[in-house]
Amino acid sequence: MKAHPILAPVDFSPHSERALETALRFARCFQQPLLVLHVIHDPNEMPGYYSRAFKKKRLLHIEDAAAEMFDGFLQTFQQDRKTHFQKLRWERLLVKGLPAQRILEVADRHRVSMIVLGSRGLTGLPHLFLGSVAERVMQSALVPVTVVKAAPAKID
Repeated sequence: MKAHPILAPVDFSPHSERALETALRFARCFQQPLLVLHVIHDPNEMPGYYSRAFKKKRLLHIEDAAAEMFDGFLQTFQQDRKTHFQKLRWERLLVKGLPAQRILEVADRHRVSMIVLGSRGLTGLPHLFLGSVAERVMQSALVPVTVVKAAPAKID
């Protein structure tokens, strides 16, 4: 029987890094594959995110910049956790669209067992205007969702 992967959407923030640590821990514990997802989205409230966040001084299509940032994020993440990735089946997936919607679509298409994602925990007016990807995913997901806000303990 094929094990269903654990989905870990990331946006390169410290919150998503913490969530990826938690997803990695779950994947090792439950002996399930890990699917790391980044949704390419250049939101109205942060136009040019990829070009600003990308340090190199050359023009790239948004997809190319996002792919390079994703690879850099994963490489940096793995450097300190190399032994924790051994014997773990995992893959990366890059898609375009609205984050909550695409996370739910990927979860359905890949028949994931759970979703682990980070949240900044905005409240008040920022939450009212920006909404929360984590909240939308939690409301609509058909699988368990773990939202990570605090730094997890070190991986054993």
